[in-house]
Amino acid sequence: MATTPISTNGLSSGSNATNSNALGNLSSGDFLKVVLSELRNQDPFQPQDSSKMLEQLSSLRNIESQLTLQQQLQSLVTQNGVTQASALIGKTVTGLDDTNASISGIVTSVRVQDGKATLELDTGKLLGMDRVTQIASVAGTNTGNTTGTTTTTT
Repeated sequence: MATTPISTNGLSSGSNATNSNALGNLSSGDFLKVVLSELRNQDPFQPQDSSKMLEQLSSLRNIESQLTLQQQLQSLVTQNGVTQASALIGKTVTGLDDTNASISGIVTSVRVQDGKATLELDTGKLLGMDRVTQIASVAGTNTGNTTGTTTTTT
């Protein structure tokens, strides 16, 4: 009994060289659909090697685990940035805006934009944490310094 390659979403299992990149873009649900289609349509007198299928499923699970771990790590990085930025509330910061113009002001709040902590200044301007060049305590809020300001330059 002759078998023909199965085609799913424009992918044919008959051509490995051209489809290796396309198969990498399949979601886990799509991959399982392809595997189930292959199982339903295989020749019962020449079944596929189950160890290869288990190896593919194991690889898929590893990829899913890596993606989940990457998302969780990104979330931790964002949370860490927000925590660091919140420590600057009430402090005077100086930095560069998107056009590399110098801006400064007192930090009034922190927001997350594009996955990064951004400082909102009393001037109404926004300053990304990665664009801060100087941090200073506002006069009268630092009890440990007799001059009233503490400056940190990065």
